[in-house]
Amino acid sequence: MSTTVVTTHAPARASGLTLSKSETIPWYIWSCITASTGIMSGLYWDISWHQTIGRDTFWTPAHLLIQFGAILTAVSSSWLIFSTTFGRDEAAKKASVNVLGFRGPLGAFICAWGGAAMLVSAPFDNWWHDAYGLDVKIISPPHMLLALGIGSILWGGAILILGEMNRAQGTLRKNLESLLLLSGGLLVILDLTIKLFDVSRIFMHSAYMYMVAGISLPLVLEALARASGRRWARTTMASIYMGSFILLLWIVPLFPGEPKLGPVYQRVTHMLPLGFPVLLVAPALALDFLWPKMKTWGKWQASLVAGMAFVLVLMAVQWPFGSFLMSNASRNWMFGTHYFYYAMPPSAYEARQMFVPIETTTLQFIKTLGIALLAAIISTRLGITWGNWMREVRR
Repeated sequence: MSTTVVTTHAPARASGLTLSKSETIPWYIWSCITASTGIMSGLYWDISWHQTIGRDTFWTPAHLLIQFGAILTAVSSSWLIFSTTFGRDEAAKKASVNVLGFRGPLGAFICAWGGAAMLVSAPFDNWWHDAYGLDVKIISPPHMLLALGIGSILWGGAILILGEMNRAQGTLRKNLESLLLLSGGLLVILDLTIKLFDVSRIFMHSAYMYMVAGISLPLVLEALARASGRRWARTTMASIYMGSFILLLWIVPLFPGEPKLGPVYQRVTHMLPLGFPVLLVAPALALDFLWPKMKTWGKWQASLVAGMAFVLVLMAVQWPFGSFLMSNASRNWMFGTHYFYYAMPPSAYEARQMFVPIETTTLQFIKTLGIALLAAIISTRLGITWGNWMREVRR
């Protein structure tokens, strides 16, 4: 497999690539944004469906929306690749990579693979449930294949946008920067949706939650922020995640729904939202404030400060907010802590409004917190490298 990517700081014109003169965002970018937004909306809907109704059939509206996004991405990316390979547009060929004799933007190949992985995950998931029974678990082999496919589409879409953005100027570049941050916000949503149970309120007084958050979130925030070049990029992406989850927290319960499977321990009469979001905007805002002051620092030195700031600021705001979410004051439509999955037994920590005591000693807490800080530092450093590479993608 041969893949060619521009990796120099030279202008696009110097590498044989012409700067985009059109002020119109290409159709395939809109297609990818539409598919990505539909997939993430369907994923939220699907988890809500499982928690409200249970495992139904494959042909639920949520599943169809997710797979529509996969099909749209696979078809549009394949069309872009084939039209570039067999077309006569020499400019398009120059702004492409070569993969097994086919030509197209690097992001298109990643998106096409992601769409194929998502489509394969559907029959795999049906077989898994037939073999091992019905469940509402997020972590399972078919779900992980689905998540890998979704992640490929979202990252591929971001790289597709970057290829255009890094060759564009003026208004077009600014519009593409905004779409890149939207893609980054969707990637943050995907990251925290995969970790949904591990960052729930029952773990907010445990270092374990902050370790889980620090594993990959700093990478996503740092990479997309650097690639976009926007001043408040991290805050924007965190706000997209928080704003989306808060709106869905308020809107989803307006629709009726009831369990179709047993056992039923909680009375449910409407669709269940996925809980109040993590207060990610606080560490994102802190990082956006800190990074301009660390421009001349070494990468590891800056990563050390940024990684520690991410974990400690998140803990400073989330810990007391976790106490509030466990109080009766949060049991209302605004914060949604009175919504419970229909099969949640009354003895569950969440139903009893109790924190899970993961670290039972001070030493265990300190060790886990140390791992959380180390994970965030390494994740930030990887984000710097990944973001610097993405800034140079032009194909």
